[in-house]
Order: sequence, then structure tokens, then C-alpha cells
Amino acid sequence: EWATNVLKPFPLPGHSPPLNEFIPPPECPVFEPSWEEFADPFAYINKIRPIAEKTGICKIRPPPEWQPPFACDVDRLKFTPRIQRLNELEAQTRVKLNFLDQIAKFWELQGCTLKIPHVERKILDLLNYISKLHLHKGGFDAVCRERRWTKISVKMGFAPGKAIGSHLRAHYERILFPYNLFQTGANLPVRHYIEQECFCIEICLRMSVTEVKKEPIEYKDPAVYEETVLNELNKPPTNKVDHYMCLVCGNGTAEDRLLLCDGCDDSYHIFCLIPPLHDVPKGDWRCPRCLAQECGKPPVAFGFEQASRSYTLQAFGDMADSFKSDYFNMPVHMVPTELVEKEFWRLVSTIEEDVTVEYGADIASKEFGSGFPVKNGHFEITPEDEHYLSSGWNLNNMPVLDGSVLTHITADICGMKLPWLYVGMCFSSFCWHIEDHWSYSINYLHWGEPKTWYGAPGYAAEHLESVMKKLAPELFESQPDLLHQLVTIMNPNTLMNNGIPVIFRTNQCAGEFVITFPRAYHSGFNQGFNFAEAVNFCTMDWMPIGRSCVDHYRELSRYCVFSHDEMVCNMACKAELIDVDLASVVQKEMTVMVQEEKKLRDKISKMGVLQSRQVDYEVLPDEERQCCKCRTTCYLSGITCVCSPGKMVCLHHPQDLCSCPHGNLTLHYKFTLDELYPMMAAVILRAESYKNWLSNVEDIVENKGNKKRGLHSLVEQAETKAFPQASLLDQLRKITSEADKVAVMAQQLLNGKRQTRYRSGGGKSQSQNELTVEELRSFVQQLDKLPCNIRQAPLLKDLLNRVDDFQQHSERLLSDESPSPLELQDLLDVSLGLDVELPQLPLLRERLEQARWLEAVQQASGRPETLCLDTMRRLIDQGVGLAPHSSVERAMARLQELLTVSEQWEERVLALIEARPYHSIETLDNALQEVGTIPAYLPNCLQLKDVVTKAKKWLHEAEALQLGGRIPVLDSLSELVLRAEGLPVWLEPLSRLEALVSDVQSWKESAAKTFLLKNSSFSLLEVLCPRCDVGSGHQKAKSKKVKEPAQISKKTSTKLDSVCDVERALSESKDSASAMTALAEVRQREMETLLALRASNESKLLSAESCSALSVCVCQKAPSGAMVQCELCREVFHSSCVTTAADLEYGQAWLCPLCQRSRKPPLDKVLPLLASLQRIRVRLPEGDALRFLIERTVQWQHRVQQACTDGVLEKVTDKVNTIVLWLVSGKDRTKTILLSQSCFPLSVEEMMVEGFLLQVTLPETEQLYRYLLYKLAPPPAHSTPSETSTEQDQHRKSSSDSEHSKKAKKSHKKKSKKSKERSEESKRASSPSHTSSDPAASDSEEDFSLCAAPWCREPEGDEVNWVQCDGSCNQWFHQVCVGLSAERAEIEDYICISCTQPDYDRD
Repeated sequence: EWATNVLKPFPLPGHSPPLNEFIPPPECPVFEPSWEEFADPFAYINKIRPIAEKTGICKIRPPPEWQPPFACDVDRLKFTPRIQRLNELEAQTRVKLNFLDQIAKFWELQGCTLKIPHVERKILDLLNYISKLHLHKGGFDAVCRERRWTKISVKMGFAPGKAIGSHLRAHYERILFPYNLFQTGANLPVRHYIEQECFCIEICLRMSVTEVKKEPIEYKDPAVYEETVLNELNKPPTNKVDHYMCLVCGNGTAEDRLLLCDGCDDSYHIFCLIPPLHDVPKGDWRCPRCLAQECGKPPVAFGFEQASRSYTLQAFGDMADSFKSDYFNMPVHMVPTELVEKEFWRLVSTIEEDVTVEYGADIASKEFGSGFPVKNGHFEITPEDEHYLSSGWNLNNMPVLDGSVLTHITADICGMKLPWLYVGMCFSSFCWHIEDHWSYSINYLHWGEPKTWYGAPGYAAEHLESVMKKLAPELFESQPDLLHQLVTIMNPNTLMNNGIPVIFRTNQCAGEFVITFPRAYHSGFNQGFNFAEAVNFCTMDWMPIGRSCVDHYRELSRYCVFSHDEMVCNMACKAELIDVDLASVVQKEMTVMVQEEKKLRDKISKMGVLQSRQVDYEVLPDEERQCCKCRTTCYLSGITCVCSPGKMVCLHHPQDLCSCPHGNLTLHYKFTLDELYPMMAAVILRAESYKNWLSNVEDIVENKGNKKRGLHSLVEQAETKAFPQASLLDQLRKITSEADKVAVMAQQLLNGKRQTRYRSGGGKSQSQNELTVEELRSFVQQLDKLPCNIRQAPLLKDLLNRVDDFQQHSERLLSDESPSPLELQDLLDVSLGLDVELPQLPLLRERLEQARWLEAVQQASGRPETLCLDTMRRLIDQGVGLAPHSSVERAMARLQELLTVSEQWEERVLALIEARPYHSIETLDNALQEVGTIPAYLPNCLQLKDVVTKAKKWLHEAEALQLGGRIPVLDSLSELVLRAEGLPVWLEPLSRLEALVSDVQSWKESAAKTFLLKNSSFSLLEVLCPRCDVGSGHQKAKSKKVKEPAQISKKTSTKLDSVCDVERALSESKDSASAMTALAEVRQREMETLLALRASNESKLLSAESCSALSVCVCQKAPSGAMVQCELCREVFHSSCVTTAADLEYGQAWLCPLCQRSRKPPLDKVLPLLASLQRIRVRLPEGDALRFLIERTVQWQHRVQQACTDGVLEKVTDKVNTIVLWLVSGKDRTKTILLSQSCFPLSVEEMMVEGFLLQVTLPETEQLYRYLLYKLAPPPAHSTPSETSTEQDQHRKSSSDSEHSKKAKKSHKKKSKKSKERSEESKRASSPSHTSSDPAASDSEEDFSLCAAPWCREPEGDEVNWVQCDGSCNQWFHQVCVGLSAERAEIEDYICISCTQPDYDRD
């Protein structure tokens, strides 16, 4: 419910303010502590207390950097605010409103609606009207008689001369006069007997009389009068028709003027009533008796209502900002605080405008979280803000700091020990009040608009209470503890005008603290939406105030938040731990408390209360140990009776418990008096210990008496017992510090630790102020004047004796021509313990430096192997800085001569080493002989010596390399040549060895050109050696599906598992025989592994029920389309995945890319390589491998010849085993014979396999393969072998006849590149259709075009079909090389494997 009236415009700036405008009180003090002062909250508050407590409130601005994060759980915070009607807050305005409510209720019960009159466009202040009227003696009659209505109008603020007085009189007669009669009881009816008819006539005539009405006579006791009249009215009427008779006149005439009460049904004539009514009321009417009952009910205590809805912080803020901006018709941040303040006091003082606001007050931080960060809270604090968790200004910490006596209260008191949260809006206010137990309070505004405060000092509290009771007595009559309810406010101007000494104000902005001092009344309001947090705290100066507050509460029968006696006893139980200043305060509190308790217990004992029982009050709830009379919380003692269970009284009110004999009462006590006295004694001891300490320190400071005392023990006592840091303690620390310095100096003089060692010769530093011997004697004499004993004093006399001994010894050494450095150093070391000025020290240091230098020169000369040029230069530089002396000069001359000779030889040797061309070893050896006589360490000469030694060793190894006609190994030869490059010496055999290495490299290049394919990934050694990786390329992807290859891979590996192992074995072999043995072992493994691989691949094809279940080829997919089989490993490949030679004739074997490892040159090209290597006479792994290859080839040729001679080939069976693959194409299944192989003896198979393995082209290999093929599968009778191969083995190559070539997508004609002999042989083996050639084709520019396929088979013939890749490379390929027919090339796009598989390497 918001403002019910239209918002009024405000006066513009510069206009004269209206009457009774609010005048702001003076500002309270504002403090801005430094960081040092801000570190201790209570120390700073105690510092400003003498100033701030005179104003009651003060404001503290923290340092600008102190900005704690807002840690409240905003999402969870939901509260129900209080409703505040502003004009009900102000005491005098509330009295006026209550008065208007009473009048309105009076007239409502009279059947009329009250309409407050307006005079001069202002609502008539009826209460002020009555007060002004009663100021004149005689009241209404006197005013009328003396015609003072004009004076009353002037006093009420109306202008004279406008006949306002007559209006006021008329309003008074109409509205207030009947109510005044009701209040005095003059309107209550008095019954008359109806014996004279003239009575009614007189009453009727009285209604028309215009004479002035008289005030009713006031009775001395209205209550008695009212009771008497009511008893008269309650008597049974004499008339039988009493319900229709007037209870005043007893007559039933004039029925149209007879009123019937709507409450009790009694009848009254309107002219019999006092005052009489002119007409019958239209509404419900109550008789005087019912009116007295209704209006005589006690008023309900005033308090704030709770709002009908709950708010979140966001919702409340939106509402608050909307209200303020609408009210002032401007943005909230532009409304001046002065304007809000004046409008607030105007609104609370008017009865014409009813503005309602809401205030979220007393929200428990324990439930929703404090605005300050707390440990183990939900708010995640950053590391740089962690110090706010323990800050004393964090309101969660302040009540429980060491300086706060609230720490001795065990309970968590919400609002006192636990902060409360306050969410305000514009005009929401907190009324005049003082804190519970008259404690301190501190309020921090986290954010939002300012909060305006008003405060009065504590000494003016009683005066303020009396003024408010005087100005609004009606409120305090119904609520004596009104100021404790926080529901009443009063204008500070009004209070100051009525004698309050002074009231102060301040505007608390965000980030500022406001502190209220004990018993300081304070109030205020919020300028707008803000969030504040407040808590109480109590320091030791509050203790006597707190006890006075408990006595005050006892008089008012007000509830105590905590027990003051309990807090004092808790502190007394920890007397040894509390502060000494607090102990002094607690001592006084304990004394007062114990004396009062003893007095009360004696009084109870004299009354006859004999029963007693010890009770632990701390475990009882507060409501069970409250005095039922004064509501004080009992702690030390209480009185109970069995007749009143659950009730208790304090010892001040034993007579108010019950009416039982005093012997039935029981005294409950916490401590006996015998227990209280030791507690008080402990507090006194704590306080008295400080006094004793103070006396001793004063004696020391004032230097009284001759008694020596322990200074450190006094300081330690002050620190351990937490004595206050007074100026006396500072003086004691200063005296103790001076005594410590004297003791330290004396100790340093004794042990020599005051100096640092002189870097070159020991002794004391020259930069320090040292004592002379005379000053040392004076220092010893001063030790006796200290107020404490210095244990080093007896030892200082011994120091003087040692100084004399030092002087005598130093004179003797300085007179010696060649003093020992050791003796000089020892004497200087002795001076380290003599903290006095010694004039002999400079001379001793000079002689020590000279002696040490001569000793260093002598030692360096005695060790020539370490005497380098830098050492000689350093010694010469050091000698230059020494004081002149004959021995030093002689040593310098010898050292300079040696340095000159050494430098000359160093330069000469360096020139010999860097000379080009190199010198012979003889020249260098002669120079080395001359250098050996110099007694010094010369790096270049040593380098020359190392070079000569290495050169001699190299020559010896070069001669031994070919000693006895041995063939050197290439590695040894290369290593020897490499070593020679780092020797700056001319070596005669080097050129010959370099030529050998060059010849070997040339041989290796020639062998690589002979054997290696173009872009081959194999090295020369891999090609020449037997294969070590048989099956690795085929079986890696098949090991999980094929059983036999998996078993092969699990075969135990030998030491020659890779080419690297073979190369290392050949290099480490002693001779060619051992190398051949190693290669024979590799060859045996190669044969076994390859035969197993062949068997595995063939069994895989035989055992497969369906082609779709197989994984073949390099792509590991099922067989499809044209397939080709390797004759060596027996693996099946797609024609599109591998290279198939288009011109491969029937009877020629096809090998897969993994088995075709080299060019396989003819044997006649290989033998010259071996012969040239033998001429070079250098062993290398490739040469041993080539030799083994040739021997293996010759042996294989012999085996083939032997097999022909023995007739082994004739025994081969004619039975052919065919392997059938099912190729699925759509829904049709067709059989295709993919390959065929005869079953022949194992020896023949091994012989054929080894022939394929040889990296040499032999006619026996082709003849053996053709013989076996023709014998097992002879070609057709009417076709050449080439045609038969084309017809039966479609997997080997695609048909490329002239008809298809015409339809090809892209085709080229290529001239044959083979020799004449090859052409003739091709003509004999080819069909007649391919014998013709095109002369134009031979002259084409594209005759020598190259196929981009790495496995190009170089097809020959009259027409060669080509296809271009439709991918990204656009390269040309032979159709036969990529397994593509002419029909497919015409219909389909072709994309090469390089474009379809980017990771594929053509090499």
C-alpha cells in the first residue's frame, strides 16, 4: 500500500522556505584512520572515544584501499519487510492521528461520518485546537465570554482580520463539544420520573435556545460517576413499556424523536441526550452507555506490520528505485540528500499525507550469510581478499575480538554477537532507540544510497526520554517501554527546542562505518535502496555502564538479552588470561557483585529462607531462569517455591513469588560465597601484579636504590601477562635495550666478533670506529653504573692485558728481515679479538702481503706444470702493488724473464701448427725438443706435443693396416682418413688411403646403378644380401586372420634379424670366410621363411570357400576382377593395385613389387664388379654380399645342371591342381580359374624359388620356369605361347588389340625401345596380328614418352594403349601397367593410386 495522495511539487531553489522547515542538526565527527591506526579497531575506537562519545555517534571512513567483497548469498536472500506509515512514526503526529481515530470512532458510533473541516485551505488541527482552547482559564465558556476566538486563531497560525475565530467556534460546537462531553462523562443519562409534563417541553425548548452552551461540570472521579450512572440505568424500569420509553425522561411520547440503540436496544429521545441531537442519525447509533463501553477499550500497542509478500534483493531494489524516482519525478541518483531529508520530516509531521514504505530490518545474517566474507562460507574469496576473513573490521569478527567482553558470553546472540542485515528504501527509517544493554553498535553500509543518522550523547539519554514523554504523554501511558520498541521517532528540531543539549547528524555513504556509543539514542532513515549490516560490541569501559543498564532494566521489568553477572564470572574464571586493564575493571565489578550478593543472601536468610540448592544456571534456558517480577536473568541466585513450579524470582523480589511461608522457599545458587571470594582474589592478583611490576619499573627508570634487577624478566613479565603498552614499559625496554647493547659490546670486545676478517691479511676493518686503550678503561668503569649486572665486566680487564702482549709481539716481528707469514697471520688473528685501536696493524698487513706473495712465487716456481702465462702475469701484477722491498724486486725480475721467453715460444709453436702447407713430423719434433727446457706450462707447446704423438701413432697404424698383404676393411680405412684430417702434419700415406676410399665409393655407385631399380627404397646391401624380411610386407595385416603366417611370425628370431645386424656382422668379421658363413646362415633362413610363406598363401586360397572371405593384395581386400599371382611368394594381387607387364610373354614369371627387389642384371655384368673390387683390395659389406651372391648363383647353376643330368625334371607329375575362386558379380556366380600349379617334388620347388631369389638374370631360371609351365600346362595347338597366355591367364595382362585401341579414352602409339635382337625375339613369340608396325608412329614426338607408373612394364608392339589420370596429377599411364582394359578406359574415369591414396609412395 503506497501513498494515497497526489504527489506535491517541491519549491524551487531560491524560493523562501515554508514555515517550520526542517533545519539539519550539526554534523557528527568524521574520522579517517591511517593503515596503522586501522589495524586495531578497538585501540582506534578507544583513541577517538573522548571526542566521539560527546556526540553519541561518529563516522569512520576506512582507508581507500579497504574494500571488502560483498559475500551475501543474493540468490538465497528472501525477506519479508516491515510496513511503515510515515506519519505514524512521529510521536506527536501519532498522537494527533490517535485523537482523530477516537473522534472518528465516536461519531461513527453516533451514526455520523466525521469530515475534518478545512480552514484557509488547511485541515483544521483539532488536537492543537483543543490545546490552545484549554490554555485559557475557564475553557470554552471563558473564551466565548471574553471573545478570545480571534486570539486562538492567531496562535494556531491563521492571519488576523479574516473572521477565522467564528469558524473555529462553529467547528468546536459541532465536532469537539459532544466529544468533550463524552470524555468527561457528562453525556451519560440520568433517569427522571415522568411526573411533570413540562419536563419534556423544557427539553424541546432547549433545542431551540441560542444562548451559549456551558461546559459540563467535571467530576472528580469520572470512573465512580460512570459506574454509579450505569448501575442506575441497569435497574429494572418501573414502566412496563420501558422498551419504548426514553431512559432519560421515562416518557414514551414523541416516538418520531425516539432513538433505539443498535447495541443494547435502549430508547432515548434525541432531545433528552446531552448534547441533544437535531435529527435522527442516518447510520447505526449507540447510546451513551454502549458508547462508553466501545470507546473505553484499551488501545492496542503500536507496532509495525509485516508486509504481505516476500522480496528478493533484486525485486526489492526494483520496487525501491521505482518508488523514489516516481515520488521525486527524477532519477534516483539525482535527488539531493537535503531534499530527501526535508521531505522525510515533512511527511512524518503531517496528517494530510499518508505515505507508506517498507523496510527489510533485522534480517539474520546467520540464515542468509553476512555481507562480509566468512571462513567456510559459500562465497569463494580470491587469495588477494583473504585478509578480509580475519579483519577486525569484519562485523562477524568484531564482537569476538580479544578486546570485546562479549567473547565471554557463550551464546550466539543474534544482533549482538551475530550481525543483522538491513535492506532499506527511500524514507524507510529506524526510530529513536538505544542498544540492548546500552552497548556499542557499529553499522557498515555495503552499497547503495546513503543512510542519514541522528544521535544524542549518552549523558542526554534521560533528558531525551523525559522530553518525549512530555510531548507525547498519551503514548507512554499505554506503552511505558515505548522507546524500547523502536517504533517512535521525533523531529530533532523539536527535541532541541525542548531542551536537549545537542543532536548530531551524518550521512553514511557506501563503504563507511557509523559507531554509536553506550546509551546514545540514535535514529535515522534511508535515502534510497541500500544494504547495511550492524552488530554490537562491548569494550572494557562499558562494564560499569552495563551493570547500570541491568539495574535500569530491573526497574522497567525489561528482559535482559544476557546475564551480566554470568559474563563477569566467566572473565573471573580466566583471570590469568584477561588483560590487566580488564582485570582492574572486573575487580571492581566482582567487588560490587559479591558485596550485593552477600547483602541479598543475608536478607533472604533473615526472612527465614533456610532451604538451598546449587544449580547450574548455564544449562537452563533463559525463560526458565527469569525473574517473574522484573524479568531479570538470574545467574548467581534465585528463589523458587514448590507451589509455583517453573517460576523464579531474583533476590530483590522474594515477596512477589507466592504467599507461602518463607520457610517453604528455596534458594538456588550458582556459587557459594566461599567460591566467589577466590574468584575475586584471582582477579585482584591479576590486577595487583601489574601494580608490583609498575613499582619496580619506576625504581629502575628513576634510578632509585642500589639493588640490581633483572631487566629482561620485567619485560618478559609485561609481555606474558599482557600488561598495557604504556610509556613506562617503553622506557623499560629502552633501558633494557641500552643494557643489552653494552653487554653485546662488552662481549664483542672479548670474543672479537665485532669485525670482519680483512680479505688480504686478516685483522680488523679500518672503517670502523674503534676504542683506544684509554676508552676501553673508561668503558669498564661505566659498567658499574648500570641498574643491572654485566657478566662480561671481569673479563674486560683481561682484555687490556692481551692488548699489551699484542703490541710487544708485533714490534718483534716488524724488526725481522724475513718474518714468517704464519706468524704474521697468527698475530693479526689475535687482533680480531681485540676490539681496540691498534696502530701496528697497517705495517703488519704490508709485511704479511709481501711474505705471502714471495711464498706464492716460490710455490709456483716449484711446480712448472701449473705455472702458466696467466699465473705469471697475475703474480707480476700482484707484486707491482706491493710495498717496495729488495726480495720482492729480485723475484719480480726472474718472473718477468721467464714470462718473456714463454710468450715467444708460444707464438712460434702456434705459427708451426697453423702453417700451410703442413710441416713434416721431423720439423715439429725438433721444435718440441727445444721447448722442453722451459719450466712453465705452455698450452701451444703441449698441443704441439699432442699433435706429434698422434701423428706418429697414425703412421704406425697406417703401416700396420696393410702389413703382411692383408686387405683392409673399409670402416678402418675411413676412420683412419678421418683422423688424419684433424692433424696439422704432412702425412705421406694419406693421399694413397684417400684414393682407396674414393675408389670404393665409385665402386659402390657403379654397383648401385647396376642392381638398384629407379627410385628403389632398398639399399645396395639389402639387394645383394639374402632377404631378412621375408613375409614382413605380406603378413603384418594378415596375422590375425591367417593361422600359418601367424605361426611364422612367432618363430624364434636370431641375431641376424635385419639388414643392420647383417651389416654389423660383416663389418666385424675377421676375413671373407667368416663373412660368407654369416651370409650362408641368412640365406638358409631366407629359404625356410619363403617356402613357409608360399605354402601359407597357397593353403589360404585352397581352404577358402568363398572369395569374399579372403583378404589379398596390398589393399587387403577380397579378390575381384583381373587378378595376378606372384610366382615367388604366391600371393594374389589385383591388376589395378600392382604393375603387370603388358608385354609379358607366356612362360615368363611375374614377381610382385615386394619380391622384385632389383634390376637383376645378367651375370656377365656382375662379374666385372667383383673383379674391379678385388683390384681395389678393400673389404666392405657390399663386396662380401656380392661375392656371396655370385657364389650362390654358380652353385644354383650347378644344381640345375645336375638336376637335368639326373632326370629329376622328367619325374614331375602331369597332374594339375587348380584353385577356383568364386567371383560374385550381381546375382550371378561364375567360376574363374585364377591360377594353376603342378605338384612337383620339394627339391624342384626349392630350386625354382632360389632361382627367383637370385638378384641376377640367368637363362637357366627362365628355361626352368618355362619347362615346368609347358610340361604342366602346354599352350593351345593353334596359337602362339603369347596368345595362349593372353587367353588363359587374363589376370596377367589386359587385351589391347587394335579394335579396342581405337575406342580408348586416350591413346598413344609408342615405338619399341628395345634392341634389334629383342625385337626379333618378340616377333617370333607374338601373334601375326601384332607384327605390323606403323611408320608414322615411329616418328611421333611421343615415341619416348614415359609411363608414370613406378612398376611400368615397358610394353612393346605396334599399338600401345595409354590412359590419363582424371584426378589431380593428370599423368599418363600404360593401360596394361594399371590393369585397365580399353573398354573400361573408354567408359569409366580413371584415377591413379597417387590421387586416391595421398599417403601412397610410388617409390
